[in-house]
Amino acid sequence: MSTALETYINRTVAIVTSDGRMIVGTLKGFDQTINLILDESHERVFSSSQGVEQVVLGLYIVRGDNVAVIGEVDEETDSTLDLSNIRAEPLNSVAH
Repeated sequence: MSTALETYINRTVAIVTSDGRMIVGTLKGFDQTINLILDESHERVFSSSQGVEQVVLGLYIVRGDNVAVIGEVDEETDSTLDLSNIRAEPLNSVAH
């Protein structure tokens, strides 16, 4: 997995955590246990009744055992999204 993550360094990534959070930021580094260092990060909080809230986190570390999914964000497409009009149920925690 670490070689796949190397291609994401200095790129914008979205991370879904095992507790259902979605964090978006620039991947700055990682280690052998997939602990991730994100810069300029924010959490996207989804709601079925109002738009997506973005909570600024700044420089942020995500523990590797809390990462469920990680993927690169297409910044061009992401910048065209109107998050205030997106409604979605919050994600549930991952059941082991």
